[in-house]
Amino acid sequence: MEQFAKVRGVLFDLDGTLLQVEMREFIPAYIEGLAKHFPDVPDPAAFGRAIKDSIRALLASEEGVFNNEQFFLAVLGRQLGLDAALCGERLARYCANGMAGLETLVRPLALARDILARCFERGLKVVVATNPVFPRPLVEARLRWAEIADFPFDYVTTFDNSRYCKPHLGYFRDVLGQLGLAPEECVMVGNDTEHDLGARSAGIPTFLVDTWLLDRANGHYVTDFRGGHLDLFRFLGQLGAAV
Repeated sequence: MEQFAKVRGVLFDLDGTLLQVEMREFIPAYIEGLAKHFPDVPDPAAFGRAIKDSIRALLASEEGVFNNEQFFLAVLGRQLGLDAALCGERLARYCANGMAGLETLVRPLALARDILARCFERGLKVVVATNPVFPRPLVEARLRWAEIADFPFDYVTTFDNSRYCKPHLGYFRDVLGQLGLAPEECVMVGNDTEHDLGARSAGIPTFLVDTWLLDRANGHYVTDFRGGHLDLFRFLGQLGAAV
């Protein structure tokens, strides 16, 4: 118990950790819906490549000068030969009018509410540390569709408030700065062996949720704790203090 006494915050990945979603279906549906707002790009395949290339560039970026939204729109604009501001306007229109088709692809996770409630009962700060490659409205929509949007999260990483993506060290340092906590005072929880376990580079202990394990590291990874969602629920009961 002594090793957990100092923990005051938990960072949660979203997809595959707090909700169920198959990203191989979600991303194409997202691109297809967004493409309808770009009538001057008639080739669906070219548009899809431009979106994916822009996301890849964002994931790989180490600049940290602009926020992720600005960086993504600049890259996308160059890919499509359009003004970045125009791309931003169209993305905003899609978020306002076109996201409903994605709802059926996101399913609540049975234990998610119990897991989050336990954190708040233990007096912990809670962050939705989803990789910030999507606009804020789409992140908030996924929280609603997962039936967890009503929790008073201390911070949610999105397109517009982040300068880096996981697993970049800067992403985790920025979140720690927002919380005002030291690395050893937090735990990163996620199912992605590359993106989520990257928190260890910032000195943050990690809990790898293996219910829907996403092993981008091909078995070459290290985590401090590992287990399914029920194991996670039990683990969280050791952190913080009941309030």
